[in-house]
Amino acid sequence: MNMREYIDSGILELYVFGLLTEAENNEVKEMADKHPEVQEEILSIEKAVINLSYSIAPHLSAENYQKIRNILIEKHSGVIPLEPRKKSMSPYIGWAAAAVLLLGIGFQYNQYNKAQDEVQAVSAERTKFQSMLADLQVKKTEDEKALAIVRDKYSTVIQLAGQQVAPDAYAKVYVNSNKKEIYVDMAGLPEPPEGKVYQIWALKLDPLTPTSIGVIDNKNANNGILKVENYDQAQAFGITLEPAGGSATPTLEQLYTLGKV
Repeated sequence: MNMREYIDSGILELYVFGLLTEAENNEVKEMADKHPEVQEEILSIEKAVINLSYSIAPHLSAENYQKIRNILIEKHSGVIPLEPRKKSMSPYIGWAAAAVLLLGIGFQYNQYNKAQDEVQAVSAERTKFQSMLADLQVKKTEDEKALAIVRDKYSTVIQLAGQQVAPDAYAKVYVNSNKKEIYVDMAGLPEPPEGKVYQIWALKLDPLTPTSIGVIDNKNANNGILKVENYDQAQAFGITLEPAGGSATPTLEQLYTLGKV
């Protein structure tokens, strides 16, 4: 067998793919050492396999590798036919799936934000409603308390008429001898000027002895019916307009209402 026939026999391809026995491998190595053309052919086959591998895929799979090896074994003497590589749709499908996923996430995030806004709006409305309900409950309690004071059979009503400084003013004092309590209805008094307050006085008439039983900062609290200190010896009650914090003695020039027991 001449050298051309040896090269064309296919033994060199089998050697490159590691399919020979140990003895056959040693024989090919000896031939390659003795004959440069055999060594060149081995290198050419190895180079062709490498180039072929990269032309098919960046990472040759075991299946494709076996196909290439079989073709090399069966058709070692001519050009190895390869079908043109079909362009894979996988990358495009992957990008499309990613885009759909991002759109889905964006939609869900938008829906989540809308739901959160709705929850916050409902929560704000509920808080507002609860606040209104609490205010109504307080007012209801105040109304019931005021009504109970007025209707209590032990309550004595003292009418306080308007005086020279405020002729149209009026007030009522409720003295409950059973509970030892005194309430003043201030609904008939005008709003005090800024920095001024109303002060309630229990009076002894002979000699005239005033005793402060309350300073009212907000005449409209509790529906205008306000509890003051009890004073059993009162013979009359008067209301004066005083500086904020009240006065030690009544300012008679600012006497708004007065009434005897």
